[in-house]
Amino acid sequence: MIKRSSNQFIDNLLENNTHWKVLDIGCGYTAHNKASIICDIQDLSNFYKDRDKEFIKLNNDILPFKDKEFDFVIASHVIEHVKDVNSFIKELERVSKKGYIELPTILEDNLVFENKKDHLWHMEFDDVKGELLVSKKIQYIEPIITVSTIKEFSNYFRQSLVLELYWENSIEFKMIEKKIDNVKKFSRLTLMRKFFSKLLRNIIR
Repeated sequence: MIKRSSNQFIDNLLENNTHWKVLDIGCGYTAHNKASIICDIQDLSNFYKDRDKEFIKLNNDILPFKDKEFDFVIASHVIEHVKDVNSFIKELERVSKKGYIELPTILEDNLVFENKKDHLWHMEFDDVKGELLVSKKIQYIEPIITVSTIKEFSNYFRQSLVLELYWENSIEFKMIEKKIDNVKKFSRLTLMRKFFSKLLRNIIR
């Protein structure tokens, strides 16, 4: 089962279950405060050694943990980076009973400069079937803002920019293929021209 959720719901859930063993994977320097184990491809052992959290470096596609070792696993802004989505999701299901997945929406993914090179996949959620839809990333628009700016925007437009999902027992997902032959891409120059053209018309009126 996988469904829409919110980081506030997850924070409350972990706050009320302090006995849970929680894994935060691929979090970099921003691990959840309730996570007891941190796992990342970067060596962040020095950063976390004084933070009451155990750091374990990820060296390959297989998570270095036993089956159902964790009560909860957090994968925030990770899946869009991994080459083998199927393998990664199966590993999340293997090591934990439930968890939280956070992803950029297609809109956010297109807006941010840093996402253009690093992200491989677009994610959507089918509320009717209750499944995550994964497709190869398509750049519809040339990026116009930075990661730091999008974080500011998410304070006001989070639902438009971030996909928040809670899962138990299994993560239903489907790989889909989108036709890209007739994709209309919007350049920054075109958007600016349209903006200033409309601004000028309003001034003239």
